[in-house]
Order: sequence, then structure tokens, then C-alpha cells
Amino acid sequence: MDGSENDVLVIGSGVAGLTSAISLAEAGLRVTIRTAAPPEATTSAVAGAVWGPVNVRPAGRVREWARIGLETLRSLESDPRAGIRSRSGRELSRVPEDPPEWADLLDDLRLCSADDLPPGFVSGWRYTAPVVSMPVYMAYLRARFERAGGTIEVNPVTSLAEVTDRTAGAAPVVVNCPGAAARELVPDPDVTAIRGQIVVIANPGIEEFYIDHSPDPPDVIYLFPHENTAVLGGTVAEGEWDTTPWPAVAMRVLRDCAAVDPRVLGADVLAHRVGLRPSRTEVRLEAEPLDGGRVLWHNYGHGGGGVTVSWGCAREITAAVLHGDGHSQGRAGAEKPVG
Repeated sequence: MDGSENDVLVIGSGVAGLTSAISLAEAGLRVTIRTAAPPEATTSAVAGAVWGPVNVRPAGRVREWARIGLETLRSLESDPRAGIRSRSGRELSRVPEDPPEWADLLDDLRLCSADDLPPGFVSGWRYTAPVVSMPVYMAYLRARFERAGGTIEVNPVTSLAEVTDRTAGAAPVVVNCPGAAARELVPDPDVTAIRGQIVVIANPGIEEFYIDHSPDPPDVIYLFPHENTAVLGGTVAEGEWDTTPWPAVAMRVLRDCAAVDPRVLGADVLAHRVGLRPSRTEVRLEAEPLDGGRVLWHNYGHGGGGVTVSWGCAREITAAVLHGDGHSQGRAGAEKPVG
């Protein structure tokens, strides 16, 4: 690919890469995504997922990104192609817990009464939030990006120098969204994988989501219903990079979720999937100046909150590029091209 033909090159086609690319392309920039795997084969496509900035920091910046994400996901619900539906559900704990600080962004959160707590649980809260069918959502994002004039090239980036070297015709702006692969690509030793394994079943009529954070890692229990399917989980195995589904884990997931809703055991199992959440001490969203006035934006380390914070991160990058922050100059419509 000749990067000089683009204003922006985005590395990675997970939810962070796609939303960044869409935001920039819809602002009038010429954007290409270069990726090791197509969107439907990324970790993002494996996620549950429900809105909530889980395992993602720093809290101050994350709160605003999450607010933008909540607003954006809700705005997309009216489009059936997006695969998003707000559902009510519960988070429960077997030990005393309070809702997370970001929960006040939700307009209907309330603590569970004693009657709403199953046996063995002592605390919990109920709220309504967007639940996202990720395979559907990723297809929607890809189509939206392509409608905005963007292109996707499945061709792994082996080093950042490969796409930032000015002599190689690099794009004026590069946005680095490689997920867990940032550990080797950047390289960034602060990045590690948190392995998540799920079971996908035909939805037997489940309407509410369920999240139980009581067990110690690497086990968690959650159930996210979609229209025709339901996603059951899961695991939070930090530092585990194996993407092969483990039968013993699948059996444990089905057992635990069946204890929540017995209809799970009578449902057809449609798929077993594994994804690697890109964990980091905190999200790296920052510009790295390059020679010639160009810029490399890093956007990775979103942990379990990629769907939740991706639009907020994308909007922040786009605003900075269009306003020339990070030593870059953007183009929207008739404005001057980047660089």
C-alpha cells in the first residue's frame, strides 16, 4: 500500500480501530485500515458485550469516553443493522459491594432489594444498558467505514517503522490500534492478554443480562442475551495467550450459567470462542510526533471496555487531528489535507 495516497493509516480492525477509522473518514479524511485479521476475526467479534468500562483505566479519562460510548450506542439502537438493544439486567455479588463509580452515568440504576437477590447473594444492583451482538456490530462498523470511503487491507504490520518511515511513503497520520498485539508491535511490555472464553447458545427466551463478579479470577459468570443467541461466560485469565477453546472451561461456563437460568442446558450450543482482551495499566491514547510534521497516535490497552470507550477515544483522536494537535493538520471537506 502506498501510504501517500491516504491522510490516515489505521493499524488494526478491532472495535478501537474501526471506530477510529470511521470517525476520521466521516470527518472527510482518506483512511485505510491495515490489519492482521478482518474485523469479523478479531477479539472484538468474540466479546459479549454490554456497556460498562470494565478493567480499563485511568478513571478520569475513562468516564468521559464511557459517557460518549453510552450516548453513541443508544443512538444506534434504532438501526437494526447495528445489533444493539438496551436490556435490563443485574450485577450480583456474594460479598458486600457497591456499584462502581461510573454507574451514575446510567439513569435507572437501583440497588437490588432482598427479594431480587438469589440465595447466597448479599448485594447487587439493577440497571438498563446497551447489549451489543458483536458479530453483527462489527459487520455494521465495517460497512459504515466502507460507505465513508475507507478501505481495509488484510496485511499484517510487522513493525511501526514499516508504516511510519517517511521514505516509504507513510501516511501523515498513523493510528495504532493493535489490541493485545501492541505488546510485540510497539513494543509495550505493559500490555498483556486477559483470556476470555465464551459459549454461544441459541437463545431459549432469556431477556435480561446477568453478571456475577463474585468468583475469584480466572472465573466469572455472565449471560448476555441477544435476539436469537445468548453469550455465556467466562474467564479473565491474565497473561494467558491461548486462543483454543478449552472443553473443561466450556463445561464450567454452561454449568454456572445454568444455575442462573436452567433453560441454558436445553439450548443448542452454537459456538465456542476465545478472545484476548488487551490489558494495560491504563489506556494509551496519546500522540507521538514523527519527522516532517507527521504523527503517530497510539490507541490501545482498553481491557474489557473496548466497546464502551471506543467511540470516546475515536472522537478525541479525530478532534486532535482536525485541529492540528500532535503536530498534525487535518482535512475536513474543503480544508487543507493532513500533513
